[in-house]
Formats: sequence, structure tokens, C-alpha cells
Amino acid sequence: MTDALHVVCPACDGVNRLPAARLADDPKCGQCKTPLFTGEPVVLSEARFAKHAARSDIPLVVDFWAAWCGPCRTFAPTFKAAAARHEPRARFIKIDVDAAQGLSRQYNVSSIPTLAVFKGGKIADRVAGALPGQQFEAWLTARI
Repeated sequence: MTDALHVVCPACDGVNRLPAARLADDPKCGQCKTPLFTGEPVVLSEARFAKHAARSDIPLVVDFWAAWCGPCRTFAPTFKAAAARHEPRARFIKIDVDAAQGLSRQYNVSSIPTLAVFKGGKIADRVAGALPGQQFEAWLTARI
């Protein structure tokens, strides 16, 4: 099983090992039995994000946002639609910068929304600002 990937459950944060070829087969968590992919962004706290970033073998697409931010609210449907289109090739995550100030500092998030792709626990690329749908799709497709 050399093509096995670790996927962190969005519900219980359990780490699941799956063959890469079976990611699209509606896998369920081995611990809590909930679906590993729902086509929806996952809202994570700082502690939960640390586990997902450290243990996930699939790319994480992260939206650093805040509820009071107009461009963040405008971009949210675009991000949600991308999650529905691109899972299970990537996990889509929302991080509220007000609730996760440590992550904001750690990753130097100085403007929102900031979009980042994490691979192997590190930022592979990032962009600040609410990208128009087609531009976001092109940016995302090139990175996951």
C-alpha cells in the first residue's frame, strides 16, 4: 500500500490511512464513521488546524477570514463552491483570524481574506485578497 495517504477526519480529527485511488469512493472515518469528505469547507480552531496541517497528506486550501470583513463574506460562496468541486483532491479550511490570532501571527496574515495552500504542513503558496471566481479557480488548479 505504497500509495496510501493520511487524511484527517473533519469531525473527530482522527487520522485515517487510505489508498490514493480510493479517495473518491466516499470514505468514512475509521473512528467516528462520518464521511471524510463532505464538499464543504471545514471550520477549524488553532489546535485542530495544527493536527490537520501536520498529519494530512492531501493539500489544505485555507481561507483566513473574519466575519466583519466584507470581501471575506463576498468570497465565501466562491470558496464553498470550490470545496464542492475539488474535494477529495484537497481539504478546504476556514480559519477565523479573530478566534485564531496565533495562527494569523504564525503565518503573517496581515490582510484578509488571505488564501493559502499547505502541503506537508507548510505554506506552498498564498495570495491576499478575494479573487474573482475564474482567477481563484486558475490559481487553485495550478496548486493542488
